Amino acid sequence: MAAIEAFAPIAYQEGYDNSGLQVGDAQAVVTGVLLTLDVTEEVLDEAIARGANMVVAHHPVIFSGLKRITGRNYVERIVHKAIKNDIHIYAAHTNLDNVRGGVNAKIAEKLGLINTEILSVMSGTLRKLYTYVPVNSLDNVRNALFAVGAGHIGKYSECSFGTEGIGTFRAAADANPTIGVAGGARATAEEVKLEVLIEKHNEGRVLKALLDNHPYEEVAYEVVALENKNQQLGAGMVGYLPNPMGEMAFLAHIKEKMHIGCIRHTVLKGIDIKKVAICGGSGSFLLKDAMAAGADVFITGDYKYHQFFDAEGKIVIADIGHFESEQYTVEIFADIINRKFPNFAVLVSKTNTNPVKYYS
Repeated sequence: MAAIEAFAPIAYQEGYDNSGLQVGDAQAVVTGVLLTLDVTEEVLDEAIARGANMVVAHHPVIFSGLKRITGRNYVERIVHKAIKNDIHIYAAHTNLDNVRGGVNAKIAEKLGLINTEILSVMSGTLRKLYTYVPVNSLDNVRNALFAVGAGHIGKYSECSFGTEGIGTFRAAADANPTIGVAGGARATAEEVKLEVLIEKHNEGRVLKALLDNHPYEEVAYEVVALENKNQQLGAGMVGYLPNPMGEMAFLAHIKEKMHIGCIRHTVLKGIDIKKVAICGGSGSFLLKDAMAAGADVFITGDYKYHQFFDAEGKIVIADIGHFESEQYTVEIFADIINRKFPNFAVLVSKTNTNPVKYYS
């Protein structure tokens, strides 16, 4: 769980979501993990048969509170079966959608897109930490903050800024000052005002590192919320084809690379496809962003009939299906776990959980 959340922090899930451990004990010993897009009763049967006592899924099986577990519906039956068979269920949903290397990056990889960027960038996820450090302790404090992830700006790490000045303070009689005398006169110290950027999900770790490594008994600091856009977080993705393709050729390219049988799409415009916007799952809310980004086509799932009219001939909407757009998400989980635990048993589910079937 910690490995997955280091990649896709829970703090960045959408407000309606329910990512995290859904069934089980966070302190339990895991002997095998089964990776899946959805948790179904068939998936749990597969986990039991293959000896996996943990299921990691993209879609949570529990979205709202359960008042009883009596088997009245598939959610209650899944929870009952998981508890009965001591199987832990964990989900990483919109937090995995919203990180730079998540669901949409995997689709972009499959389609061969280059120069990719987040389509709708998040704001409100960044903080600025200001603190005041004596000059001779600056390196120690700064290094401690960097060690827990402070000071990251895009592709750069260990970013900070310091301004030298003179601090003043007077220690109370029962204080234990690093500089000056308890109960004595006002003291002065040569200090550096240290500024570092921190991410919302990491604020607690950074502040602990600050307090643990700062030499002062009472540490002066401020944390200020920023409205800056975080280019590493947000919904959807946009990128370019290495070489432009005709519209029909590109639709065939999608079918081949995403292994799908059909695509619902708006009227074609008779142009070459160069710039592509994507959103795994249900992405109609990003259509205006895709159009504003100048994308030639917007690939997503779950489009309703009347929503297709919103293209207004300005962009091609290509609905490839919810399951179809997210089917490779399990590869992200596998990469994360295999990198962190190379000798661990990671199993990819063989159960097709797509509830939508096609007649041809």
